[in-house]
Amino acid sequence: MTTAPSHPRPARPGPRIGVLGSYGGFNIGDESILTCVLHCLRTQRPEARLVVFSRNAEHTRAHHPGADEVVDWEGVSRQQVLDALASLDLLVLGGGGLLFDGEARRYLRLVRAAQERGIRTFAYAIGAGPLREPDDREAVRTVLADMDDVVVRDEESKLVLEEVGVERDVVVTADPALLLEPEPFTDEMMRHEGVPTDSRLVGMSVREPGRAAEKLDEGDYHALLADVADFLVRRLDAHVVFLPMERHDVRHAHAVLSHMTAPDKGRVLHGAYSPGQVLGFMRHLDLAVGMRLHFVIFAALSGLPVLPLPYSGKVFDFARRMGAPALVGVAREQAGLLLAEVDRLWDEYPERREELHSRVRELSAQALQTCARCGLLLDEVDGEGEPAVGTAPLLDTQAEPPPGPTADPRPLGV
Repeated sequence: MTTAPSHPRPARPGPRIGVLGSYGGFNIGDESILTCVLHCLRTQRPEARLVVFSRNAEHTRAHHPGADEVVDWEGVSRQQVLDALASLDLLVLGGGGLLFDGEARRYLRLVRAAQERGIRTFAYAIGAGPLREPDDREAVRTVLADMDDVVVRDEESKLVLEEVGVERDVVVTADPALLLEPEPFTDEMMRHEGVPTDSRLVGMSVREPGRAAEKLDEGDYHALLADVADFLVRRLDAHVVFLPMERHDVRHAHAVLSHMTAPDKGRVLHGAYSPGQVLGFMRHLDLAVGMRLHFVIFAALSGLPVLPLPYSGKVFDFARRMGAPALVGVAREQAGLLLAEVDRLWDEYPERREELHSRVRELSAQALQTCARCGLLLDEVDGEGEPAVGTAPLLDTQAEPPPGPTADPRPLGV
């Protein structure tokens, strides 16, 4: 099934490029990645036919008009998916955290099917881990060895692949969502959500326990974040706004609210927003404290002082690269340490603002390198260039990273 092209196509047919990931509206981070990957591919090959393999094709068609075709790959016959794969010139895996226990083998079956049909394959700034199950480890070890290029988004993922036994060059860049552009989040939208426009605002992000956060104790971390929220309400005379990055986050946000001594100062966003609108909302905030990786990325892009709460290696790695304070783990007994880190963030942010902006620009430039490497592989597919593996330039000379945040956060007071 196809969608109507969103812009005119030249007469000369371009390459057919498939994009495979956890797409379909389940997670704002994954949707932001798809937005940026499609933009990259369209920039590299304006005439390309972009085919998205989605877990919910209806949602992807409605929210990503840059895709020319959308194919369901869950709940349909294997032959339907194989028929769609067979027509591709290149299959792009990712980005995002796809290679973890219970999921890695599912994605890599499709990658292997493409490889068996002579289709080039590219790993687009993917994340890896945890990987303990033998079937997933074997799939990662064998399928990645035969990919044309493998790019991961952080050092933690590279270390996981090395531990699994992947023996090939693996390039580290940065998360594709670092190239996302904000969309307006108006005062009218704020009022519709019941969020004041004349008060200091603190954004918070929570998440559910699960395979990617298996060590989280719900009661513990709900109470911990309630302590932090109450502290910030008192410290700044602020309102706390919870930003659900996927639907399960709503329940956990309300659970944190239920533990607060000042729940009247808390709100949960309930509207359905695009990734760009969520990024636009961040521009209204004064501070961010959160667990979700892409919440932390959006805060950094918005020039906010941000305190990540690492529940996994990917969040810790991003916090390290940003030079942001990061605790190891999320447990109630760390409440005092966490509140001390928030205080230190107030004290140090004015002096560190320019350094953090510089780090955002550097990471955005690294995210562009993934796009450049994919372009080199497309050159090879076209028969115009040399093999892509190991030959990508350090910077993409055809594009510039987005500028760092220009607006300073509003004064936070004492």
